[in-house]
Amino acid sequence: MEISLEIILFLLIVAVIAGWVDTIAGGGGLLTIPSMLLVGMPPATAIATNKLQGSSGTFVATMYFIKKGAIDRKTITIPVITTFIGAVIGGWLVLQINAEYLVLLLPILLIVIGFYFLLSPKIDNIDRKAKMKLSIFSITIAPLLGFYDGFFGPGTGSLMAVAFIALCGFGAPKATANAKILNFTSNMAALLYFLFYGQIAWLIGIIMMIGQIIGAYIGAKMVLEKGVKLIRPLVITICFVMALQIIWKNFF
Repeated sequence: MEISLEIILFLLIVAVIAGWVDTIAGGGGLLTIPSMLLVGMPPATAIATNKLQGSSGTFVATMYFIKKGAIDRKTITIPVITTFIGAVIGGWLVLQINAEYLVLLLPILLIVIGFYFLLSPKIDNIDRKAKMKLSIFSITIAPLLGFYDGFFGPGTGSLMAVAFIALCGFGAPKATANAKILNFTSNMAALLYFLFYGQIAWLIGIIMMIGQIIGAYIGAKMVLEKGVKLIRPLVITICFVMALQIIWKNFF
C-alpha cells in the first residue's frame, strides 16, 4: 500500500481517539483495525500492527495508574503472571485451529457486558466486599482472561473490568486501572507472536503508537478524575456498538 501524508495524519488522529476510548472502556480496536483496512492495509498486517500500536497505549495507561496509586503492584503481580501464561497458551492455540466461528459468540458477550454496566446498581466508585479472594482470582479467572485475549481478544478490556467489579468488589476506577495492566500483559504476549510470525507495518505502527500514547494518557487521567460517570456510559456505548457492528458484518 502507498503511504501518503493524508493517510499518516488520518491514522494518527484515529489512534489518539482509540487510545482514549480503549483506556476508559476498551474496544479501541473497533476504530483502529477498520481504519487501517480502509486505507488499504491487508487484514493480517492490520491485526499485527494493531497489537503493536495498541500495546503502547495500554503501557502508558498502566504506568499512569501505577504512578497515581490506582494499582497495587504487590497484589497484582500474580494475576499479571497468570494472565501472561493464559495469553501465551491462547496465542499458541489460535495458530493451531480455525477459531473464526467464535466471532458469532462475541455479540452475545458484548451485549451481556453492556447490560451489566447499564443495569447493575453495584457499579460506582466505591470498593465493595469481594466475592472471591484475589489469590483465587489470580489462579482461576486471570489466566482465563489472558487466554481469551490471546485466543480471540475483542472486548477483553471491558470483560476484565467486569470481572474485577463483580468478583473482587472493585469500584469502577480501580477495576479499570487493574484491568488495564492485565490487558497490557495479554497484549504483550500476543505481540510477541506477531513479532515472530506477523507482518507488522512498522512506519504506520510507530506513528499510531504516538497517537495511542497521547490518547491513553488523556484517558487515564480522566478515569481517575471522572470515575464511574465517564466509565459507565462509555463502556455501555462501546459494547453495544461493537456488537451491532459484528452482527451487521456477519449476518447482513
